[in-house]
Amino acid sequence: MLVNQILKAKGDAAVVTVKPGTGVAEVAQILAERRIGGVVVSSDGKKAEGIISERDIVRALAVRGPDCMQECVDDMMTRKPVCGARDDTADDVMKRMSEGRFRHMPIMEAGELVGIVTIGDVVAARLDELAMERNALEGMIMGH
Repeated sequence: MLVNQILKAKGDAAVVTVKPGTGVAEVAQILAERRIGGVVVSSDGKKAEGIISERDIVRALAVRGPDCMQECVDDMMTRKPVCGARDDTADDVMKRMSEGRFRHMPIMEAGELVGIVTIGDVVAARLDELAMERNALEGMIMGH
């Protein structure tokens, strides 16, 4: 399965971005309201200059305490996030996420942000793919 298929299955949901300089408290509010785990940091909505996740915020809270909520995303984001492409396979994306120990991957096309996939999206797509394969094999065995 390709990332493009995963993005199509997700629908037209736009990637949530914040501009550099956005406060961490504001990002936490966005994450909670939208029930998402991360946002892309982008000054123009097209480039992925960074990414910040709920894990980044929790780690900063543990290390620096609640004062970190007054910081801006620039102080906490992962710069130059690992990005994927529409024609990447789900298996490749899952491997890169697992090896890099991250859960959100911006998807780029011609240098512009076109989507984001999460490890949950990739696992769900892979499970659907496995179920289809199993059903096809059962059909072949049963002679259907």
